[in-house]
Amino acid sequence: MPEIQRGQLHKMRSRLDNPVSYAMVLGEESVPLNSLLGKTLSLEFLGQINCVHCGRNSNKSFNQGYCYPCFQKLAQCDSCIISPEKCHYDSGTCREPVWGDEFCMQDHIVYLANSSGLKVGITRASQVPTRWIDQGAVQALPIIRARTRQQSGFAEIIFKQHVTDRTNWRNMLKADVEEINMKEERDRLLGLCEKELIELEHQFGIHAISILNGVEPVSITFPVQQFPEKISSLNLDKDPFVEGTLMGIKGQYLILDTGVINLRKYSGYQIALGST
Repeated sequence: MPEIQRGQLHKMRSRLDNPVSYAMVLGEESVPLNSLLGKTLSLEFLGQINCVHCGRNSNKSFNQGYCYPCFQKLAQCDSCIISPEKCHYDSGTCREPVWGDEFCMQDHIVYLANSSGLKVGITRASQVPTRWIDQGAVQALPIIRARTRQQSGFAEIIFKQHVTDRTNWRNMLKADVEEINMKEERDRLLGLCEKELIELEHQFGIHAISILNGVEPVSITFPVQQFPEKISSLNLDKDPFVEGTLMGIKGQYLILDTGVINLRKYSGYQIALGST
């Protein structure tokens, strides 16, 4: 099969078009993917993994692309990234305070999304709508703006009493999920969480937590020709060569007629991409 490009794999780039426009990133090059729908693709793992941060060779990828030393020392790999309410920046123990200033001590959005059903999540304001696309959400609605990542994490915990923060990736890939009235769900949840949100506002100050009014839901359409009837995961660690007809792209997944593959999982892997 003719080779298109090879290089170190990174998460796919996306743009909110109708449908979403995707590009596979291999080294310094980006390969547009939407035009490859319906064509046969091959992905070959070339046996080398390089850390997405420092570039060193690694026998194993940690936290979607990092070598073990970077995984241990970088703030972006700390447990507070998964659990932002555990942020310890104010305690003076952040692994990288300068990085924390740039990424954590910035405005964050608490949002509702419809990926495999209704969920709540948080993201940096600058990551809207990329975060929603990466999760395979077909609808999304910002509901709160917080001044820091930690504050958004505390707000998310309040909402998690009533709605999940997880995406069922298998259900997300089976078909487009049923449409939800996002405004009704926002109003319902804000009503249920009103007391706790007021307490959070008192804790951090009146300008720390702001409910977003007048914001319209965002609808997202993905480039999918056919959803799989059965979800079968392709694994480059077990089989370094995968091939199939590209039937769709959703989230960070390629949907092939031979199975689905989460490209973000293999960030840092040296990959050769082919197509006919």
